[in-house]
Amino acid sequence: MFRRIERINRSMALLDREHCSYGELLTRPEWKRKRERILIRDGYACQFCGTTDRSQLEVHHRQYRYVERLDTFEMPWQYPDECLITACRSCHRKGHALYRVPKIII
Repeated sequence: MFRRIERINRSMALLDREHCSYGELLTRPEWKRKRERILIRDGYACQFCGTTDRSQLEVHHRQYRYVERLDTFEMPWQYPDECLITACRSCHRKGHALYRVPKIII
């Protein structure tokens, strides 16, 4: 189990160093289309507090999906819609501070 977690952590580090940062991936058109679809599905509202201030809305990954056979994580836009949820910036940050997003090995 610890070796898998170690490989996951190494994979995330490689993604950042050799390709681009996670933040840069979120600027890609593939993510922008996926993000918009999730915002529409959730009625442009935070699913935790209900805020509708579009400047504060983000899309949260409920889990990180590690593809073992490829030794890397799925790209943010490759996740099934049910793994994504709309959250305002405040709720998103609180959630990450209180809970650890699970890493699922697929």
